[in-house]
Amino acid sequence: MTKRTVSPDSPAHRAVFAVTSLVPQFPAPADIPATGVRWVLVADQGVAIHDGENPQVYTQACPPQPGLVEYLGQIGTAPCYAAEQTKDIPLPEGWVVAGVRELYGRIPDEDVAVASFAVRMIGAAKTSRFCGRCGHETVPVLAERAKQCPSCGLVTYPRISPAIIVLIARGEEILLARSPRLPAGMHSLIAGFVEPGETLEHAVRREVGEEVGITVKNIRYFASEPWPFPDSLMIAFVADYATGEIAIDNNEIVAAGWFGRDNLPELPKKLSISRALIDQWVEHKIPLA
Repeated sequence: MTKRTVSPDSPAHRAVFAVTSLVPQFPAPADIPATGVRWVLVADQGVAIHDGENPQVYTQACPPQPGLVEYLGQIGTAPCYAAEQTKDIPLPEGWVVAGVRELYGRIPDEDVAVASFAVRMIGAAKTSRFCGRCGHETVPVLAERAKQCPSCGLVTYPRISPAIIVLIARGEEILLARSPRLPAGMHSLIAGFVEPGETLEHAVRREVGEEVGITVKNIRYFASEPWPFPDSLMIAFVADYATGEIAIDNNEIVAAGWFGRDNLPELPKKLSISRALIDQWVEHKIPLA
């Protein structure tokens, strides 16, 4: 069989939630400019959009009496901010709240990425509002994306939670599994969070062993993406089956099996890195060991 690899000019996965158009320029402005600002209004885990034939996520005006406000970066020459839309203040006329996933395919991917980043940064601001060491209220650090306690000096950065996801191949089949969190009938890949003291490869072996009871070999990197639900960094791998029989844990995984290209079950949506892994395998583009 001819060895095939993913071309460096054709990335294995285009990470929808990577904010490539947003440049974080620091120090952040000490005061929000009066004009020329792009605002993203965050409401719970969604954002406000101007609904209609051409939905958009940016507004030129800060909402009245916003909750938390976070500097996101620059889009071209325009500073961009996220503002928390408080429940007691009505949205501007013609605006509605939409979940970030719902925006995929409705607005440009770069705008989806900025919207998801806005939700993530407001969420990070909420969890770092008070110092985890002494309980004092924190203040923004203008020189970087962080909060600092003015009492004890502790600096807190937005949390990033690394997680692995792995496509396991056995000949012309791959292992797909059902988490109880997935919609009925949908299968995906084995995934899990990296624990303290682990390498990424160690996390792959541990998660596979814990969830489906088999061992893997030839672990190799595929791609990565920020997954802002709420703060994961997904690192994707491909691995080959080594030994063992499938034995699900009936906790994280409720069903698992080997599937060929002609009998795949319902799969995750195409915006996810799990679907990118599966699609690359279906198209015979996964690098061989």
